[in-house]
Amino acid sequence: MKPIRKAVLPVAGLGTRFLPATKAVPKEMLTVVDRPVVQHVVDEAREAGIEHFIFVTGRGKAVIEDHFDIAFELDRMLQERGKEAIYEELKRDLPAAGQTSFTRQQAPLGLGHAVWCAREIVGDEPFAVLLPDMLSKGCMQQMLSAYERHGGNVIAVEEVKPEETHQYGIVGVGETYGQTFEIDGMIEKPKQGTAPSNFIISGRYILQPEIFSILEQGEKGAGGEIQLTDAMIKLAEKQSFFGMHYEGRTYDTGSKLGFLTANIAYALQRKDLAEPLKAEIARLLNEA
Repeated sequence: MKPIRKAVLPVAGLGTRFLPATKAVPKEMLTVVDRPVVQHVVDEAREAGIEHFIFVTGRGKAVIEDHFDIAFELDRMLQERGKEAIYEELKRDLPAAGQTSFTRQQAPLGLGHAVWCAREIVGDEPFAVLLPDMLSKGCMQQMLSAYERHGGNVIAVEEVKPEETHQYGIVGVGETYGQTFEIDGMIEKPKQGTAPSNFIISGRYILQPEIFSILEQGEKGAGGEIQLTDAMIKLAEKQSFFGMHYEGRTYDTGSKLGFLTANIAYALQRKDLAEPLKAEIARLLNEA
């Protein structure tokens, strides 16, 4: 069983749910507390042991590449002014030389197409996919533990209310092994009342490279796009898929409410911000 060394981050999306903020600023560069969303996602993958980050970008996303590069003038200014702590923090955030790759998705043809665009860089080895607007602290570490137990393909899942299942990709639940279970079916946004479970696909995947030959066929699904879920359904005819029930909470920073909630949740985990923020929240609630 090959180890998971590479992660694909599809960052070519237009961020239409967050307009006008994302008209000129990529949604992945919006900040949760004092770090861009995409930096939080990379941090999650690095902490799990991922070594190589493959960004699938689009037009107007060059600032993401700049963010993961050295800013010479800024570094020099920080050192000259004695701001060593900030300088060292920026250095720690940077992946090492050769650990980032960038490739273009020239047209918005769907998540499946974005993943397919990374095929030459991934090569013939299993890989992770992390949706960069979904914050799931510690999820990739749990995913890799599940992969070490089962192999195959692994999808992170979370529970939602049954009346919400029509908004998501849903998996069916087979034999269960504690935190994980065999997936015995997948469906993208089922009609209300027809979902096989209330477990949604929550933005973290470990996939075998055979997915690329399926995506290469370019078959379009929901919304006229090449859907990753459709390709996984076909791959599941030949390979095993496991669901990993994420022990944590995912924040969808592509939505306004999810973004605001993530900022509050992450700030409350900071010793320098938690108590002052609680006081401000209490004051705002009293004024509301």
